[in-house]
Amino acid sequence: MNAPHLTGSALATAHSTIATADLDLQGVSGAPTVLFLDQSGELGGAEFALLPLAAACKARCAVVLLADGPFRTRLEATGVPVSVLADAQVSTIRREALGLGTLRAIPGILRQIRAVAREARRYDVIFLNTQKALVFGALSRPLHRRPVVWFLHDIMTRAHFGRAQLLIVKWLARYGVDRIVANSQASAETLSALAGIPLASIPVIPNGIDAAAFDALDLPHADDRAALRRRFGLPEDAWLAGLFGRLAHWKGQHVALDALVRLPDVHLVLVGSPLFGEDAYAASLRKQAETLGVMDRVHFAGFQDDIPAWMKAMDVIVHTSIDPEPLGRVVIEGLLAGRPVIAAAAGGVLEIIRHRENGLLVQPGDTDGLVDAIEALRRAPDFAAHLAAQGTLDAKREFSLDGYITRMTETIARAARR
Repeated sequence: MNAPHLTGSALATAHSTIATADLDLQGVSGAPTVLFLDQSGELGGAEFALLPLAAACKARCAVVLLADGPFRTRLEATGVPVSVLADAQVSTIRREALGLGTLRAIPGILRQIRAVAREARRYDVIFLNTQKALVFGALSRPLHRRPVVWFLHDIMTRAHFGRAQLLIVKWLARYGVDRIVANSQASAETLSALAGIPLASIPVIPNGIDAAAFDALDLPHADDRAALRRRFGLPEDAWLAGLFGRLAHWKGQHVALDALVRLPDVHLVLVGSPLFGEDAYAASLRKQAETLGVMDRVHFAGFQDDIPAWMKAMDVIVHTSIDPEPLGRVVIEGLLAGRPVIAAAAGGVLEIIRHRENGLLVQPGDTDGLVDAIEALRRAPDFAAHLAAQGTLDAKREFSLDGYITRMTETIARAARR
């Protein structure tokens, strides 16, 4: 798979992030060395959370990926040492179910465990960033004998995982790691319920996002937004609702398409692509748009690097996940972009959006509610502007990149001392 091309804006964002992050760890005497382990070469929410943290630790860390892809390219662009330990048998294991394929993969799993252990012995702390990383990092612990930190990015329920995987996570969380950090209270609560771990022992450290990338793109005049839309091939005078994220059924893009039928003056911009075997769903969205007769008002933008610019080009950012979101990174980004946000009221989103104060909430899968919310913002532009301004202030205060890196590096240091 080819890595996405880094636009000038995206590179500037990355360099800004690294410059900010480097202030925290570079040159700190006695800071622990850390090995970050991530299952994916793709660019998902967990990977975007790891990128600035690894950049902050780059003088004293390395990243090991269990699959190759554009994430490796992003890490290398920031100067982070990165290697790939891929095994064809292991890569076929899916998180939804564990069956005969898992049994066939046992030799590959054992090879991966030994390989991870060899790498881990060179570092003071092992940081596991994903579910598959949890399996290999925890099972290799008797071989490397290093403290293990697991960063939980998921809602641990049957809506997202198979029974067998939940059982594995339950026991590994109890006995295979030294410290757990969750990206939201919602994620922490589901793990606590699953594994019987006291909620108070799972600190919550939400993702931090670099606001500078959004602040640098100021659009004070309508002509500026029109120019931005021309650059992206979007209609200059239409009212644009932007939905950002990978194309996956649980992300609910089909809900937004249903709503569009009742919003004849609105265009929908879908920014994202299918990642984990979700091509059939992506194809179904195009068929749905054609069947509903709204294809001329739907813009499939695919994966884009320059998220701040794409968000700034919109009139509203919508979030339509039908299952609880572990955090809702795109919701935070929408707030930082200075656009009013409409989001599904479940999971970590409830820790970001306060209804009618810094955004609007609708029930997951509620097409009528989404239509009403969009119409409410269109009818009251002053109210929409108020929500956007308050949302930006809240996001900068509650989800700062500096605060995230400081808290996470402190967690790593405490694990090393233990």
